[in-house]
Amino acid sequence: MTTQAREQVAGLPRQVWDRARLAAVNATGLLDTGPEQVFEDLSGLAARVTGSGRAFVTLVDGERSFWKACIGVDAPAIADRQNPVQESFCYFLIGLDGEPFVVEDAATDPRTRDHPSVGPMNIGAWAGYPLLAPGGEVLGSFCVIDDQPRTWSPADLTTLETLARSVGAEIRLRQSLAAAETAHSRSADLAHSLQQGLLPPTPPSVPGVEVAASFFPASRAGRSDIEVGGDFYDLFRTRGTAWGIALGDVCGKGVKAAQVSSMARYTIRAMAGENHTPADLLAHLNTAMLRQNAPRFLTAVYARFRTTPAGVAGTLALAGHPPALIRRADGTVREVGAAGRLLGVFDTCDLTDVRFRLGPGDLLLFYTDGATEARARPGAPGRNRNVFDDTDLAHTLSTTVGRSAQETIDHINDALAARHGGWASDDTALLALRVPTHRPI
Repeated sequence: MTTQAREQVAGLPRQVWDRARLAAVNATGLLDTGPEQVFEDLSGLAARVTGSGRAFVTLVDGERSFWKACIGVDAPAIADRQNPVQESFCYFLIGLDGEPFVVEDAATDPRTRDHPSVGPMNIGAWAGYPLLAPGGEVLGSFCVIDDQPRTWSPADLTTLETLARSVGAEIRLRQSLAAAETAHSRSADLAHSLQQGLLPPTPPSVPGVEVAASFFPASRAGRSDIEVGGDFYDLFRTRGTAWGIALGDVCGKGVKAAQVSSMARYTIRAMAGENHTPADLLAHLNTAMLRQNAPRFLTAVYARFRTTPAGVAGTLALAGHPPALIRRADGTVREVGAAGRLLGVFDTCDLTDVRFRLGPGDLLLFYTDGATEARARPGAPGRNRNVFDDTDLAHTLSTTVGRSAQETIDHINDALAARHGGWASDDTALLALRVPTHRPI
């Protein structure tokens, strides 16, 4: 856009034409591309949860706001999925450098009452969060529009913020994976970096509960390509005092497995606030995977729980995943969870919610199958050839009475290492919750 043209749209923030921002928008590769299921699904979820009717994923260059997804608007042609930058509320977000922009009555709000789109686009209320590039540049917005003025609830805004992060993560992951696939020289360090990006850096603190987790990638000695694994875990607050735990294992390795892993994790987070049971949530994830033609299937366990005066009470569901293990304070170990179908293959999953409770000294362990398939490297001399299986894991867990959650995770990893001798045949993710023996009153 020329200087003269910019003067005709005076009032727009200077950041709209920032060269680094425009380069970041172009680097997404999404401008002037057709609708894609992942962005349509996230936008549809935002419209449904907020009851707003319209939702958009937008990319904003120097001239227009391009709608990568538009729910509630009939715009089948790519040429119709955009409007001039000066007629879009998205430029407000660009000027805020990463902060949200929320309007409850567009016709009376002094920031928007003279905006040229309030009447023609029937904007009663508008709420949006920025989509951020890896360098922090604002690419565009994830926003919802209501025909009528309204007050956006804290739950509405939390949902939008979470979904905006999911859209941004999808865009960044695509860029990272595309760069990895086309790079001439690939390294194990890059694979490790991509893998760590799928995991929380450290589990958050849960009041009254010990939490510990670990992830070890499969050994890749002698392999020339990057082989990002598909194992993931997550622990997060859902609604009020409730917490969610997700742990999964995508079939295979490589960039497609990583993409499915990322999509699953962020979809679970986005839907966890809707008060679904674990079985219902995993069934919705299965539907999302089928709609997006996910290139890999997935086994997963999802649990939600609350702390209680007696310890922890929760519910979990399994989708083709190994059962969780409860180790009681007396050393007794039992499985928890009912077998269910894996995700991304069948139209229906037939999953079952199972309740659990933990008292003082009890521990709940979630794991991927790398923990029950440890064995010595083929051809290694003098090594135990037996596989470290379900029975070995349960026995090892039974010996951890009195140990903290972190000490328990460390003890299991030591037992696995003793069996495989430093050569891991598969990725291994572990996550443990423990109720302390002496809880604060």
